[in-house]
Amino acid sequence: MASWVSLLLVLLCQSISQAQEESSNAPILQFVSETTINNVVQDPQTGRIYLGANDSIYQLGPSLERQSHAETGPRPDARSCTPPSSACLDTKPMSNLNKLLLIYPSNNSLIVCGSRYRGICSLHNLSNVEQQIYYCDNKGERTYVASIEDNVNVVGVMSYYTKGNQTFNVFIVGKGYGSLDSTKLISTRILQDYKEWVVFENIIEASTVQTTPFVPKYLHDFRHAFKDNGYVYFLFSRTLDGTDNKNLTFVSRLCENDHHYYSHTELQLNCGLNNQYNKVQAAFVASPGKELARAMTDLGMYGKVSPWSKVLFMVASSDEDDSRSALCMYPVNSINEKLTDIISACYCDDGKISGVSVVDMPYSSKTGQFCSSMGKELLKNYTCGADFLPSPLASKPSYALKARAVWTTSSLLTAVAVAVEIDHTIAFLGNNKGEVFKVHLTADAVEYGKAPGDTIGEKVNKNLFFDLSHSHLYITTEKKITKVPVQTCLQKTDCQSCMKLRDPYCGWCVLEGRCTRRSECRRAEEKNGWLWSPSQQCVKILSFYPSNLSCKKTGKIQINIPSLPAIGPSDHLQCNIGSFQSQGSMLDSSQVSCDLPQPSLIPRTPEDQDFVAVSVRILVNKTVELATKEFKFFNCAATVRKSENTPCMACVTSPWGCQWNTHDHTCSDKDDTIEGKNIIEHRKGSECPLFENPDPGLIPVGFKKKIDFEGINLSNYMGRVFTIGTELMKNVEEEVTSEPGSYTFEGFSFSYDKSPETNVLFYVKDKETGKKMDSTLNVTLYNCSVGRQDCSLCKYADPKYKCVWCDRQKACVYEEVCTGLQNTECPNPQITRITPLYGPIHGGISITIHGSNLGIHKEDIRSITVVGAPCVHQGDKYSVSTSVVCVIGPVASPVSGRVEVEVNGGKRGISNMDFTYRDPIPTGVKPSKGPKAGGTLITITGTFLETGSKEDVQVKVGDVDCAVEQFGTDIICRTGEYRLDKVPSDLLTVKIQYGKGTIKPLEDAFQYLDNPIVLDHQPRGSFVCGGRNIVVTGSGFDLIQTAVMKVQGDGLSALEHARERNDTVIQFQSPSINRSESQRVTTYIQLDNWMKELKPFDYHADPTFNELPKKVITETSIIIVTGRGFSRAMTAKEAEAFVGDVQCQVNTLQDDKLFLDPPSTTPRARSRRQRRDTSPELLELMIKFGKGQWVVGSVQYEKKNDLSLYIIIPAVIVPMLLIIIISVYCYRRKSQQAEREYEKVKHQLENLEESVRDRCKKEFTDLMIEMEDHTNELSEGRIPFLDYKTYTDRVFFLPSKDGANDVMITGKLDIPEARRATRTQALNQFSNLLNSKTFLINFIRTLERSHDFNARAKVYFASLLTVALHGKLEYYTDVMRTLLLEMMEEYVHSKNPKLMLRRSETVVERMLCNWMSICLYQFLKDTAGEPLYKLFRAIKHQIEKGPVDARVKKAKYTLNDTGLLGDDVEYSVLTLQVLVQGEGPDVTPVKVLSCDTISQVKEKILEQVYRNLPYSQRPKVDSVTLEWRPGSTGQILSDLDLTSQKEGRWKRINTLAHYNVRDNATLVLSRVLHTQQNYDQNQENHEERNALLDDDKVFHLVRPADELDEMKSKRGSIKDKSMTKAITEIYLTRLLSVKGTLQQFVDDFFRSVLCSGAVVPPAVKYFFDFLDEQALKHNNVDEETIHIWKTNSLPLRFWVNILKNPHFIFDVHVTEVVDASLSVIAQTFMDACTKSEHKLSRDSPSNKLLYAKEISTYKKMVDDYYKGIRQMVSVSDQDMNTHLAEVSRSHTDKLNTQVALHQLYQYASKYYDGIIASLDEDPAAQSKQLTLRLQQIAAALENKVTDL
Repeated sequence: MASWVSLLLVLLCQSISQAQEESSNAPILQFVSETTINNVVQDPQTGRIYLGANDSIYQLGPSLERQSHAETGPRPDARSCTPPSSACLDTKPMSNLNKLLLIYPSNNSLIVCGSRYRGICSLHNLSNVEQQIYYCDNKGERTYVASIEDNVNVVGVMSYYTKGNQTFNVFIVGKGYGSLDSTKLISTRILQDYKEWVVFENIIEASTVQTTPFVPKYLHDFRHAFKDNGYVYFLFSRTLDGTDNKNLTFVSRLCENDHHYYSHTELQLNCGLNNQYNKVQAAFVASPGKELARAMTDLGMYGKVSPWSKVLFMVASSDEDDSRSALCMYPVNSINEKLTDIISACYCDDGKISGVSVVDMPYSSKTGQFCSSMGKELLKNYTCGADFLPSPLASKPSYALKARAVWTTSSLLTAVAVAVEIDHTIAFLGNNKGEVFKVHLTADAVEYGKAPGDTIGEKVNKNLFFDLSHSHLYITTEKKITKVPVQTCLQKTDCQSCMKLRDPYCGWCVLEGRCTRRSECRRAEEKNGWLWSPSQQCVKILSFYPSNLSCKKTGKIQINIPSLPAIGPSDHLQCNIGSFQSQGSMLDSSQVSCDLPQPSLIPRTPEDQDFVAVSVRILVNKTVELATKEFKFFNCAATVRKSENTPCMACVTSPWGCQWNTHDHTCSDKDDTIEGKNIIEHRKGSECPLFENPDPGLIPVGFKKKIDFEGINLSNYMGRVFTIGTELMKNVEEEVTSEPGSYTFEGFSFSYDKSPETNVLFYVKDKETGKKMDSTLNVTLYNCSVGRQDCSLCKYADPKYKCVWCDRQKACVYEEVCTGLQNTECPNPQITRITPLYGPIHGGISITIHGSNLGIHKEDIRSITVVGAPCVHQGDKYSVSTSVVCVIGPVASPVSGRVEVEVNGGKRGISNMDFTYRDPIPTGVKPSKGPKAGGTLITITGTFLETGSKEDVQVKVGDVDCAVEQFGTDIICRTGEYRLDKVPSDLLTVKIQYGKGTIKPLEDAFQYLDNPIVLDHQPRGSFVCGGRNIVVTGSGFDLIQTAVMKVQGDGLSALEHARERNDTVIQFQSPSINRSESQRVTTYIQLDNWMKELKPFDYHADPTFNELPKKVITETSIIIVTGRGFSRAMTAKEAEAFVGDVQCQVNTLQDDKLFLDPPSTTPRARSRRQRRDTSPELLELMIKFGKGQWVVGSVQYEKKNDLSLYIIIPAVIVPMLLIIIISVYCYRRKSQQAEREYEKVKHQLENLEESVRDRCKKEFTDLMIEMEDHTNELSEGRIPFLDYKTYTDRVFFLPSKDGANDVMITGKLDIPEARRATRTQALNQFSNLLNSKTFLINFIRTLERSHDFNARAKVYFASLLTVALHGKLEYYTDVMRTLLLEMMEEYVHSKNPKLMLRRSETVVERMLCNWMSICLYQFLKDTAGEPLYKLFRAIKHQIEKGPVDARVKKAKYTLNDTGLLGDDVEYSVLTLQVLVQGEGPDVTPVKVLSCDTISQVKEKILEQVYRNLPYSQRPKVDSVTLEWRPGSTGQILSDLDLTSQKEGRWKRINTLAHYNVRDNATLVLSRVLHTQQNYDQNQENHEERNALLDDDKVFHLVRPADELDEMKSKRGSIKDKSMTKAITEIYLTRLLSVKGTLQQFVDDFFRSVLCSGAVVPPAVKYFFDFLDEQALKHNNVDEETIHIWKTNSLPLRFWVNILKNPHFIFDVHVTEVVDASLSVIAQTFMDACTKSEHKLSRDSPSNKLLYAKEISTYKKMVDDYYKGIRQMVSVSDQDMNTHLAEVSRSHTDKLNTQVALHQLYQYASKYYDGIIASLDEDPAAQSKQLTLRLQQIAAALENKVTDL
């Protein structure tokens, strides 16, 4: 029975192994989606895969076969649409991005959430996703789960929720911020309807993580969610405080059944040194495995880590450089411990650990202390928090959980998955280039490979996970999911390649001979049965015994294999030695014995060695190789080949134990049986016969010289004759003469002239046998004449050579060869060459004198003269006989002459060429400027510059070296870097130095300028084939001479020179490089010496093209080329395509498709070769990307048969043309007269229209140019916004009867000191009383019932109430809603509903106005304020361009016809140079008009001089004087003085023209002592200055019409009178001109206010929704009424007020003429908001006619604005209250709250009795004892007698 079980197990293992081998070698499975894949999930029960892609959900089997498909888009939608979409306008088909996919196993369904319809979700059948189980789009905001923003990430996890005894399935969602999304960061979504809950509703409300203020502040980016041990965890990055854009990684934890999110606590995670990798990209949670757990524990920073606990594996990148990223690990236990410490510190230790504050509350607006010391019991009882925590907790940065970067890479990691194999942990890490790295996680992480599959170039999706068996990995990229094996062990067929994998999955299954996983090896558990790949150990043969053997012998061999696995009885061992096979036997557990082959079977010994190596292979069971190693069979006879001159020595010193036989001169195997004197044994080289010690050791060439030498160990060769020879003897062998103890060779006349000397090795042979004897006869052969061409060199030779200069032979020879006289003295020196031939007259340079016989030693040189002047000999540079170097001295003037050298013995040598002294004169330098970094090649021109040599010349620019590159007629050098920070503004001197004594300066010759600036480069990538046009933009490129684009990497370098350039643009072609995908390269541009890295710039792998099937194309067809990676570094505009020799247009380029337009002309083959190799009609289709060219196939081009066209054209077209020409001619004849008349009128109209257009255009252009300074001020943040208090003071109280002196603005109350404490306490009690809604409602009703409580009092009271309740704006809003509902009921049922909110007739209407003002303050500052300020400035600027009458307040340029100056006033524009006394010598140019009054001039001067100050901080007109100094004396200018002109009873105000002030005159502005006036007194203060000092009347430009008429009537001119009345109408066209000029500013303001696409203040949405809700409750409220209500509440109540009063929001002064124009725009705004149509006629006011054309556009803007707001996401009460609370917190302490309470109490006191009566009648007031409380307050404040 047991044997059967064993057999079954074997068969099972074999079948599993075979299946796994097949799967390993099977093609990689993949599925390609038509659209981008967003999310992927796996069903843990069935292994099915679900892909959430754009507009699709795919259901795939485990092998990625498609099972089902559901379309989710495109869907009709709009960004601002609130579903259902049928209720929305302006919808269009929009793509639906999948945002969330979750498996809902208990319902067998898939949760699918997309980006359409506010991110609502649906349920699909898990078994068939095409079947939609649930979908509903009309449940409102509560069911909006995901985000409509493409870049907002959403994560989720399944969970549960208990309520009472019921448990509900829910999923918890984490979502980032989208501008139009729900603001819920974290939400819990129910999956069934229950009571008031509906499917997907958020069933937990937690304002802190679900409200507006905090969501956009931190910009959360969620990346992962998981559950563990009753907790839900979210992993995300966010900013720290909203002020710094740097992201930080956080993990947050939530108790799974926390109904209020009290337990939500965040912990910062730091990755890498100093948190280098700060932004999380993806994560995976898994157990670490035994080995990694041990390594983490040993490291110490993780605490104790157990193999079965969970670890969070996270990949993160750097904000500063996203091309660097890392893997970090965080044990979940460590995360929990840190979180527990944070909670404990907050509950028990005031938020401190060891005295250091570690707790933060990021979702709280409170800045004070929020933690407490409530005791340890609280921590035990409330582990998941409770309502005593105002906000979720978080760690401070100092208490972050830190982890080291386990593994880093130079790419962006985007995905991670972790698996454990036999206690070892492997991480799979995907990056943005499509690579998936396999990393073995140990104490030091090791990358050992990459996952297979064709995913290179595409970003790996964060959803990286394993199949259910953990044997395969699913890799998702942009449009593809691939299933790859986690290992490829079986692909390796031998142990070495298996070990090279270093794959923890793999090992060598020894007895099966396969690379497998451990589980696949049957005998893995046996010792050495499975060898793990990372251990790098195979079964190896350690040694043989014997270690080698003669090739002439055989026998047994013992093989030592220490790591041999256990060989069982059934295993068969076999030894293969070369081709010989023998059976192996086990001697012990590590010893195997084998038989060796017979000598005849051993391979022959190679010619160049003395052994043959034969592989010994140990096999088990005939097929499985256990180990192999080479065994050496030696051949003693072959040892002599290594050294033929010493055969005996070579034999006995070999490692094989050979012996030498002197008798027969043979080397043989050691043989102990052979003995005798003729046998020299192994290692006895000293016994070998040997010839040695030749004498002499030096042999001259050409002379036969006898050589004596010795011989040893020659006893066996007595009487033998020996011969001697060498290669140089040319096969001649001479006999050796022998004498006792020595031998003689008579010599040989050698010839050799290749070098002065060479070694010669003689061999010696036994003449009888011809065998070589051992010889070490080595002598040196030398030739005296080689290298010794003259006498001096010959005499310089070493005396041992005995070389002499032979006169007869004129050569250096061996002394015994010279047959003539041997000259003891050398001839005179000869000078053959001098370098250089020119030197400076000041000397100081070295010259080199070449020749012969120039002495033997440097001391032989006695003197050197150059043109008679001494030249200092440089002994260290002396070359024997051939050259002398000396430094020339100075001469008086340029001169030429000979060079003379004197050597020992008085011998002289004189040159036959002249040396010239001359004076180099530089004259110019080009170019004259270059960059600070240097590298500029400058050319120095002049005369005699080629003086000295290149080595003698140094050039400096200032103090910077300029390296000489060319030296000749001109000098060319390259400038060095100017190292000081600031480049000099002046030109520098260029100095040329010749040697040590001559410096030639060129003053002001060269200037260093700042380095070029590189601003941008486009495009930012290239294929490795290069050739892409890269455009670098910047400035300062004209300085550059050489521009190069360089690419450098590991062992890689490439460059390209610029193709085109100018001062701002350089164009390069990207260099071609040869790089692998993983190789990192850096791209630079080098501009001369300045280098700048192009960042980012990526090199991408070349695209791949699919073969194009043979196709027929015509002129109209489209060619489609498919492939991959086209769009990575190419565009349709850059790509080129050719059909044959004709280029065709690339129409569209996608990543995987190219759409080409075929050529319109008939193409031909590109070459004769192509035409020869292919048929005539087939043409190559070639694609060209830069330098890369790809032939993707052949096409056949067919042109349409055009014969029919040739028939149609003459037959049809020509007659038709004739008919048309005749008809036109006749028509033209008849209409010629009418046309002339028409053209005349048309020409006149065009001239008129052109003149109006030109005028508007000129005015607008002038305004835009002159407004440029103001726009610059705005860009610098100089809009003079009022602070919040001043803003509210002016909006609330400036219109009051006291104006700026109102007590609410001044804040001053006259309260006796003794009463202040009592008063403050009583007012606080009154404040508490006002916070009672019952009291406040009664208070308001009592006041409104009183007849003397008029409209002004109601407005003032409401404003006081707003300030008093500002600290509780939520309560204020609640009271306002209650009062509005009462008023609404009243209007709807008893009055005309359309009149509601039209006027401030009630307290609540003014409360609403104030509420809007408060809520829209920030919107004004952030959005609408800038266009409003620009509009105000533009109007003011345009008005002040023309005359403005200071008395009648009329202007030439205005929008208001009643304020139009109805006279033509002569004036000119003057520019005054204004000097402000006491503020320095600088003058300010100010533009004024000659007709301006002096006060108007002062205002314009103050405006310009103090333009950077707000109006309230500038001097006032009355506080300054203006003095004109045309000559030696100055003149004070004023509006009225003794020089003022009089016209009857009328006095004209002085103007600049009156004083005859000219253009560019200088005026002095000085201060005078003047009391500071209040705001309202500053308004139009020049009127007071114009008050007459006598009875005379004053005018400026125009007298009042009635007075003028009166004068003229006295003269009796009725005609003049009528003309005066009509004259103003002539100037109405100016209104149109001004309106056209200001149109853009008006439109910009209207757009900023009426644009729902941008940020709409939450108050507006909240209040408009309130009106819509109330309208639905009343049947008689139609859409027009709702429109009117909205208009009355916002545009009419707020915007018109702000538009007419810019000084409410800005610190500016609004004059009457500016106010008149603003009123026209405000009226236009009001008209745009009304529903009624305005019927215009000639009698309509000019103001209405002015904007008649634009009103319809503005009305549509208003309608769209209201509709857009209606479609927005609702603002809940909670969201609104949060916003209001933030406003209260930020501003309440700045307001005069106590003063407001005091003033309110005045009303309570005045209507005291009525209030008491009202309270007594109200049961609610009675129950709260409100009457008593009011009486107590009255008693305290004014000692009022009560019933107390």
